[in-house]
Amino acid sequence: MSVIDFEPVNQRSTAEMIADRLREAIMRGALEPGAQLGEADLAAQFGVSRGPVREAMQRLVSEGLLHSIRNRGIFVIELTLADVVDIYRSRTAIEGGALALILDGRRDSAYEALAPSVQAMLEQAAAGDAAGVSDADQQFHEALVAAADSTRLVRAARTLLIETRMCLGKLQTTYPDLREQADEHVALREAIGAASPARAHRLLRDHMDDAVQRLRDQYAEEPIPG
Repeated sequence: MSVIDFEPVNQRSTAEMIADRLREAIMRGALEPGAQLGEADLAAQFGVSRGPVREAMQRLVSEGLLHSIRNRGIFVIELTLADVVDIYRSRTAIEGGALALILDGRRDSAYEALAPSVQAMLEQAAAGDAAGVSDADQQFHEALVAAADSTRLVRAARTLLIETRMCLGKLQTTYPDLREQADEHVALREAIGAASPARAHRLLRDHMDDAVQRLRDQYAEEPIPG
């Protein structure tokens, strides 16, 4: 096998770091659904040339977080109800696969890994901090997938979890008592720790189905533009 002389590269390129910042802004709602991203404006804000910004934006287009409209520009995606249903259907498949791996010899480590996010969710619920509960909710599901010890599942879940965080702003308004949202995760963690596999899988499916139904109701209540 011949040896190829590759040039050294930075561990993290400028474009990669910008892409991370943009993902975070989209996930947090700082860049709202439908917002247009200006290449020149972002380059000025980041203090870089337009090339890395263009590359970062194209990465997010390929991930489905941004979309390009010909002769208009690049925009943050806006999630329709059909998108939300598809996101949660896909998450059910991925997290269900992660759960199957966890239940096959990884229960104790997963139970411990889920503790910080559950504790944070309970504390934020007690404080009445809906955004804090949503952050802990996201952390719980990231930890759940990571506990399966599958790099491919983590990679597959990455964009879905960012899109989910975009949904959580709507979802958090559907719980009159934030403790109810926290309690769903407490029950799921306990099932992962000690309950039958069938119960753990059922609770995960029920959790996803409940979120979809709440979001369906939320979309139905929104006024029609115009």
